[in-house]
Amino acid sequence: MTANGWIQIALFCLAIIVCVKPLGLYMARLFEGERTFLSPVLGPIERGIYRLSGVKGEEQHWTTYTIAMLAFSIAGFVSLYLMQRLQAVLPFNPQGLAGTSPDLSFNTSISFITNTNWQSYGGESTFGYLVQMLGLTVHNFVSAATGIALALALIRGFARRSAKTVGNFWVDLTRCTLYVLLPLALVMALFLVWQGVPQNMGAYTSAVGLEGVKQLIAQGPVASQEAIKMLGTNGGGFFNANSAHPFENPNGLTDFVELWSILVISAALTYTFGRMVKDTRQGWAIFAVMGLLFLAGLAPTYWAESQGNAAVAAAHVSQHGNMEGKEVRFGVANSTLWATATTDASNGSVNAMHDSFTPLGGLIPIINIELGEIVFGGTGSGLYGMLLFAVTAMFVAGLMVGRTPEYLGKKIEAREVKMAMLAILCLPLSILGFTALASVTKLGLAGPLNTGPHGFSEILYAFTSATGNNGSAFAGLTANTPFYNVTLGFAMLIGRFAFIVPMMAVAGSLAAKKIVPTSAGTFPTHGGLFVGLLIGVILIVGGLTFFPALSLGPIVEHLAMQAGTFF
Repeated sequence: MTANGWIQIALFCLAIIVCVKPLGLYMARLFEGERTFLSPVLGPIERGIYRLSGVKGEEQHWTTYTIAMLAFSIAGFVSLYLMQRLQAVLPFNPQGLAGTSPDLSFNTSISFITNTNWQSYGGESTFGYLVQMLGLTVHNFVSAATGIALALALIRGFARRSAKTVGNFWVDLTRCTLYVLLPLALVMALFLVWQGVPQNMGAYTSAVGLEGVKQLIAQGPVASQEAIKMLGTNGGGFFNANSAHPFENPNGLTDFVELWSILVISAALTYTFGRMVKDTRQGWAIFAVMGLLFLAGLAPTYWAESQGNAAVAAAHVSQHGNMEGKEVRFGVANSTLWATATTDASNGSVNAMHDSFTPLGGLIPIINIELGEIVFGGTGSGLYGMLLFAVTAMFVAGLMVGRTPEYLGKKIEAREVKMAMLAILCLPLSILGFTALASVTKLGLAGPLNTGPHGFSEILYAFTSATGNNGSAFAGLTANTPFYNVTLGFAMLIGRFAFIVPMMAVAGSLAAKKIVPTSAGTFPTHGGLFVGLLIGVILIVGGLTFFPALSLGPIVEHLAMQAGTFF
């Protein structure tokens, strides 16, 4: 660890913090229907979209809101699947790339509609420009906007009293895309082009290298996809190497801005939450929990990666930290930030391979995702996941003070706790279930390139990342097989929609409740006591995945011996 590294980390944290209030306030005003500085320009476009699509803007019951979201996701899946399968006959494919296999198309389509963006393919060698732009980039926008819309529905559940509706999905989706994601992505894309990121529609360039070997230099509409990939916590880059590729991330300035863009919207949504429930201290309390958990993961990872590789040290080779598999242009501190931020915020756009991390350095990303992707998390999904933990924490607090649990003036009763725990517990069920399945079948065991504990970690990380809608991976797993494409696809579906439906039930139930006045028995929810309680509940519930995973290895070994060669 170096002073320079800590300065980089401190500057990154400061850049996030200073944007929380202004961006969060802007989003609160936007989603509460107030006029913003972009309204004169974008207002007519918004109204035109509603007229063309037939959206009248009536408020929706939570069930109608959820059905609209599910229908939109199904339509997105079908359209993206067909684009991939029919790629060979579609335009804007200068390299003449063929359509992808059914299992890979299935996996990729689910990946992008769920904001996971798991990448079982090499972007530049698999997809032409039309699929990259109309397929992947469009879903980078709308899947992120969907997550924010769902978070808004839950916020309204806390903010409203005796209400039957939680907003309108189509209005929330449109406003989020039009007023938040598009303007930010436009500015960032122009910045990336300025810094040297390609943005063109030309064919790949043929060149002869210094060794006389002919090669194709991939290029295309990279900057536009990179911008929303980062802002929407999407992953799934234009290039297989993602942000380790110099065409996606040319220099130190772009590296810093891309890192900042991963967390900025998710962090700002905490202030949006506080503003919309009319108590900004509540938003800062949630931000504090996220920030403390972020630093708690960052510090040990940076320490572990700064120690270097034990095997290299045993060979008496001088090293400045563990640089294996990392982006050498940016060093250990930046690679640690990427690893921590991307596993906190649902993003596969890493510039360091988690597979080459030290044991502790690789453990922290797994823990971050197994906590439920709530340390800032994906756009919207991190906030609504954290709020479900807050509901659970306040249920515990209510039992401690001997009265009906309350949060933000809403009584937390059996229905809300059951739905919150159903959403939270579906994650460890998916992670551990699919990991066990892969660990005792020939098809599953054919995936990891390593045997023993590390091979098991590669399998565990894959299903942890897929269920957490994260999209990063240990590079040692060969995931582009029918078995992994299908099982990881279903893990992504469970991690997204099996979580969302109970969460929306909580939103609808809370919206219908009256607001209870604060009394002497009300547990404070904006101070250190609440922050500590919430962190404690998160760690305990997160242990439902982590501790069984530690003991799953011997269990899997026993099952494999009993199963013999059946599979």
